[in-house]
Formats: sequence, structure tokens, C-alpha cells
Amino acid sequence: MNVCKRIFLSPPHMGGNEQRFVAEAFASNYIAPLGPMVDAFEREFSEYTGIPHCLALSSGTSATHLALRHLGVRAGDIVLASTLTFIGSVTPAKFEGCELRFVDSSRETWNMDPERLEQAIGDCVREGRRPKAVIPTDLYGQPCDLPRIRSICDRYDIPVICDSAEAMGSRYSEIRPAQLEVHAGYGAWASIYSFNGNKIITTSGGGMLASHDRELIEHARKLSQQARDPAP
Repeated sequence: MNVCKRIFLSPPHMGGNEQRFVAEAFASNYIAPLGPMVDAFEREFSEYTGIPHCLALSSGTSATHLALRHLGVRAGDIVLASTLTFIGSVTPAKFEGCELRFVDSSRETWNMDPERLEQAIGDCVREGRRPKAVIPTDLYGQPCDLPRIRSICDRYDIPVICDSAEAMGSRYSEIRPAQLEVHAGYGAWASIYSFNGNKIITTSGGGMLASHDRELIEHARKLSQQARDPAP
């Protein structure tokens, strides 16, 4: 009987410097939870993606959760999400008691279909319940049609939280106002990235919340610090 070799979705690759960086982290005496390595990681991630404000966290799921917390979502609010996604992209909305409604994918990209999104938002508005957020997914690293999704959501003043967990390094063409290539997640109100073991770069675990909104990142940093260091 022939046993097929296991094919990994994204096997880790060690480039040779990992042990040196781990040794530097230990030598700095900042083992957990924060320190100069994390500060440098946030800074370099911002430089690479072009998104000015970044917060390193324990997971991409926690990044989504903090973004929703900043929006003040509560039980009964509607959040729209992609049908084809990962559980961590949508569970934060359930943690807050939101009503999740799923928008189907386009045949071409498997990502959220902007036309169906517009229909879904229209249905919600006719019910008198404007969605609190839209969470599209950059599935398997392929960016969703974020410019079109954003233009639809902007008409209704709905923030876009882009799940770019699998899309570190991916880029897309921003058609408006000019042909410009930008990093996946760039242009969303908030963008989520993951560094789990099967992602493009890994810290074995962890995630990043990135945004052009400084207030979001400052508030999320405060909330994450309160979770780590609860009052006695």
C-alpha cells in the first residue's frame, strides 16, 4: 500500500537566522509580553505594509475582537462576513452577541462578492438595521476587491475590517484615484494579520491589528494591556 506524503498548506521554512533572533530576544531580558523586539516588529510591519499604526497581539482573532470592541458592537447588532473564511474571522462577532450574516463568494476569486454585499446591506437597511461592520476575507492570500467593497460600505458609513490573515506580502491594484499597487488590507478601516504556524511569516502564534486610524490602535493597545494586567 502506497502512503502519500503529507502536503502542507504552507510548510514553515527556516532561513538560518531564527535561532540568532531568538537568542537576541533572550539576551534582551524581555521575554514576555512586550519589549524591544515587539516594538521593532510593529515598526517594520508598518513600513512594509504602508499602514501607519500597528499593534502586535496574541492572534488575528483577538485583533478582530478588539476592532469590534472599539466600534462598540453589542448584542443584536448585524455584522456581515464572507461565507468562505476561517472561524477566527467571525467568532469575535459572536463573542459580542452580534447577528452574523454571510455574504456569498464570487466564482472568480472565492472572496466576498461586492454585488451580493450591496444586496445584503440594502436588505439590512430596509429592515432599519444598518450593519455595524463588514468583514471580508483575503482567502489563501488573494486580496478581495477591497476598493469596491469599501466604496459600497462608505456610502452607508460602515467600517470594513479586512481579514488579511493569510495575505502578508500580497498586493492588489488600487484603481481609484490612480493605478497604484498597495499591500493587502491597505485602505480598510482595520486590517487583520496572523502569524500562526501555517502563515506567510510566523512567530509560531500571534497576530497584528493595523489601521490608518491612530485612535483605534491606541484604544486597542489600552484594552489589550488591561486584559494582560487586570486590576487587583
